[in-house]
Amino acid sequence: MSERRLWVLKPGTISYADGLALQAEIADARRSDSVPDVLLLLEHWPVYTKGRRTEASELGMGEDWYRMQGIEVCEADRGGGVTYHGPGQLVGYPIIDLAHYDSDVRAHVARIEQTMLAALRDHSVPAQVFEGLTGVWTAGEPPIPSGEPGPQKQAVGAAALPGGEARKIGSIGIHVSRGITTHGLAINVNNDLQPFEWIVPCGIEAVRMSSLAREHGAEQDLDAFAETIVGRFGEIYGLAPAPVGIDAIRAASRRPG
Repeated sequence: MSERRLWVLKPGTISYADGLALQAEIADARRSDSVPDVLLLLEHWPVYTKGRRTEASELGMGEDWYRMQGIEVCEADRGGGVTYHGPGQLVGYPIIDLAHYDSDVRAHVARIEQTMLAALRDHSVPAQVFEGLTGVWTAGEPPIPSGEPGPQKQAVGAAALPGGEARKIGSIGIHVSRGITTHGLAINVNNDLQPFEWIVPCGIEAVRMSSLAREHGAEQDLDAFAETIVGRFGEIYGLAPAPVGIDAIRAASRRPG
């Protein structure tokens, strides 16, 4: 395709299973070059998703207990450990052909981090990443036991605060199949943080979670934040965003090559 576009699809709040099916459908269309790169932005109904490195101890209450709380437990083919998704959290699934980016998976993850950091900064939340710890964190020192050597800090937006105060505000986990990416990022905006307390998020024992609402002390405009993510994603990936519906994607997939 000669024009480097980014189709942006916002299906609202959907189940995790529906999200997986939608990603698979779009990934097939992207692989056949029927559609350009696509960014899915959505919310999920309450669910714990287990990445490829999830250990049983990360779900210490037992899966049946979580289901009794009204939270699904689902397998995911992304990397990383267990995490939580729920209403009020913005989930982004970039379905990207890495051939346009030298097939560099590490660079793809770094671009996702840059997108999240820039969007959070735009919404007055200083954020950072730590070498050796997944995801995006608020200002402060990393959440490691006192006296142990910590990962190096890469701060964005403000100087770090002492005392292990950094909280995780965003998660990253991706999957790549035949050059096409699925899964991606999740940023806590207005969602309930309690479900994170019942697990070991991303396999990090000392982790504490935050959200834009917690950082600002008031509920935030999730739609406005989603638009910021779209703009920053397009800028960092060098793509021109355009909103589409699923019908447009399916019509393009049916179109003869």
